[in-house]
Amino acid sequence: MTKRLQARRLDGIDHNPWVEFVKLASEADVVNLGQGFPDFPPPDFAVEAFQHAVSGDFMLNQYTKAFGYPPLTKILASFFGKLLGQDIDPLKNVLVTVGAYGALFTAFQALVDEGDEVIIIEPFFDCYEPMTLMAGGRPVFVSLKPSPNQDGELDSSSSWQLDPTELASKFTSRTKALILNTPNNPLGKVFSRAELELVASLCQQHDVVCITDEVYQWLVYDGCQHVSIATLPGMWERTLTIGSAGKTFSATGWKVGWVLGPDSLLKHLRTMHQNSIFHCPTQAQAAVAQSFEREQLHFGQPSSYFVQLPQAIQRCRDHMIQSLKSVGLRPVIPQGSYFLITDISEFKSKMPNLPGAADEPYDRRFVKWMIKNKGLMAIPVSIFCSVPHQELFDHYIRFCFMKVKDRPGGGKTSSSLPMPPAGMGRGAGPICVGAG
Repeated sequence: MTKRLQARRLDGIDHNPWVEFVKLASEADVVNLGQGFPDFPPPDFAVEAFQHAVSGDFMLNQYTKAFGYPPLTKILASFFGKLLGQDIDPLKNVLVTVGAYGALFTAFQALVDEGDEVIIIEPFFDCYEPMTLMAGGRPVFVSLKPSPNQDGELDSSSSWQLDPTELASKFTSRTKALILNTPNNPLGKVFSRAELELVASLCQQHDVVCITDEVYQWLVYDGCQHVSIATLPGMWERTLTIGSAGKTFSATGWKVGWVLGPDSLLKHLRTMHQNSIFHCPTQAQAAVAQSFEREQLHFGQPSSYFVQLPQAIQRCRDHMIQSLKSVGLRPVIPQGSYFLITDISEFKSKMPNLPGAADEPYDRRFVKWMIKNKGLMAIPVSIFCSVPHQELFDHYIRFCFMKVKDRPGGGKTSSSLPMPPAGMGRGAGPICVGAG
């Protein structure tokens, strides 16, 4: 055909670094500590709920309500209503989506118009920028920056801060939304109440919607407290709170997400939803509903999965931190999420001329070298940044520590290796400590 085929909204977003790095990893025998998924099953009660949904009521093979399976919207309204301090209506304030990714896409398409500006805090989950562009919006970036730390001490994600003056300067009359991610991927930062109050004040001052991605809210460590910005005074009315069953119950393939918020915002997301996917798989929703019903009974108790999971994963985090330190890397200790980033500056100074394109950020060349030579996959942090700011982050790579031997909720992982691995790849060299 001679006519232009692709829509202009796809211009500039066709290259996806995930496709590139996953392909590289699939072509070699590597330990994949790059992608963010558990290597262990969901808790037994969640698996049993899914099995029951598949083998029980045959009507669960059919359509359910377009905006969410009623038992799921009901339990989400009840469960999160208490946490957010709101009387949540399951019909007006809850929308079930195809994963949190679907919730994000629906929000951008429903609310962002041609020429609208969207403030994105970097490093950021990489879909925020293309989703803004596809909606016709203009991304406006503001960077978290690390504060100086004592010599010899490891950096913490808590020391990465927004400059209040710089953040305020990003708001204009064209600002439509700010996207917040706490706990943050890839950094693992959990925004403090004071930081959230600053964001909330600016959103209210400039009449801006806050889209808050809180999929890792149950995975916080060292006694850190997750605070939802929707709980702050005056913020429920302008906030969309996004969650994920995949991250909540360690079942990323189920692809059940949700968005909570006021009807004044949700009604526009419902319009987008009903004219795109319309409906999410019924059986997965039924399993998530039953899992939340179980958690509501155990909430805050030692038997709660939301108590057990972060305790188990914190041990994995600490194990990975020690492994990375032992091979000369400097990890940034995360307060939450599946991930940590680690500083590779020492390797950059010793091996500055790794193969790759002249304009390719160093962290991408380093990860390709590591995959090929050390059998280990991580993700370069520069893919989580805007192009003008990539040089600020090209000496960091991201690892996923959501890998365990003894899984929370009972049972063992199918892997015969202790995970996260005591070893950091194969062969001799600076990133190798044996197979584990």
